[in-house]
Amino acid sequence: MPVIIPYVPRTITVHLGLPNQWAENVTVTFPDYVKNVASSEIYPTWEPAAIRANVLAIISFALNRVYTEFYPSQGYNFQITSTTQYDQKFIRGRNIFENISQVVDEIFNDYIRRQGFVEPLAAKFCNGTTSKCAGLSQWGSQELAQQGANSVEILRHYYGNDIELVVDAPIQDISPTYPRTPLRLGSVGVSVTAVQTMLNRISQNYPAIPKISPVTGVFEEDTREAVTTFQRIFNLTPDGVVGKATWYKMVYLYSGILQLAELVSQGQTIVTVLFQFAGPLEEGDSGPEVGILQYMLALLAQFDNSLSPIEVDGEFGPSTAQAVRVYQQLVGLTPNGYVNETTWNSIYSNFALADYFLRRDTVRAQSLQEDAVPVMAQSAAPPAGPDRWSGTSRISQYPGSPLNLGQSDDRREGRRGVKV
Repeated sequence: MPVIIPYVPRTITVHLGLPNQWAENVTVTFPDYVKNVASSEIYPTWEPAAIRANVLAIISFALNRVYTEFYPSQGYNFQITSTTQYDQKFIRGRNIFENISQVVDEIFNDYIRRQGFVEPLAAKFCNGTTSKCAGLSQWGSQELAQQGANSVEILRHYYGNDIELVVDAPIQDISPTYPRTPLRLGSVGVSVTAVQTMLNRISQNYPAIPKISPVTGVFEEDTREAVTTFQRIFNLTPDGVVGKATWYKMVYLYSGILQLAELVSQGQTIVTVLFQFAGPLEEGDSGPEVGILQYMLALLAQFDNSLSPIEVDGEFGPSTAQAVRVYQQLVGLTPNGYVNETTWNSIYSNFALADYFLRRDTVRAQSLQEDAVPVMAQSAAPPAGPDRWSGTSRISQYPGSPLNLGQSDDRREGRRGVKV
């Protein structure tokens, strides 16, 4: 699936039964869902640290179901079920314990994840007495709390030392990943990048699907060939067009192969797929590489008025050359309009930051302690020179340095955060 920054849904739809059996669906606010599950799963008399640890596990598991589109990708019209056989215990109309309600109100948009991974941890748990599992033991968490462990120590005891707490995740309505219109020859953008990335990973398990190299974000003949082969293998209409059915089949397989919905997930890393440098470009050139260059410059133009918007047409004309020269001057490169590897990598680094943080546009600034990871970091107004995009006036979310493969969010010491 594409790289999507996890968010907390305002509401979540719960299926009151097994996934493949008829049952009523109910839609409740996400905090009310967590309060219901926590009141059904644990005891209000437990130590505060145990309650907090269990609530974080409940939140993370539910957010993982939303993030991976676990049920929608299988054709269901709900996000989670009410049965512990598949998910978490939800009892419609049950009473909610006051102290549990207060904890949920405080941390309902916090979750745990593995360091360097995007997806909320599929934090499975069991009671630890009549049932045991590889995840958190509910009664065991109470014993640890009674011994003085805090919530993060409890969670790390069961899920490993490589987990981290993310706080103040953005809150928004459920947003399906399908781009709403089919992708076909000529389509350009991050949704095409997502298709190419998913197909390349799926092809490792299904070698008949041809690799798409490099990943460009431009839907060309090689992408159509890979899509058509994928569709034939999985009994979809082999038209080479990525409609909703094809998209969600890819999402389902990609998530399954990476085990994103499992405790042993291979992980969705915090990266934007690399737009590889294919060779120098100059005025008069044409082709998909020019289209990628234009796409990156067009996005950056949304963040700086000095860069005029340009058309993504694959033709390196005067307007593209001028956009390159202006960019080069802004970042301290020779303003010659010639795109060598240095210019390309500079454009890509800033594009990757812009694309990544544009997805987090609704998040507010927060100072955090060592055990908590900010979803974003506040920065000042844009400086002049090479680091001008390190603080963008539009969204004020840049950390000031490029993101690298496997890099996680900043966890510098001395930050203030929620209690754990």
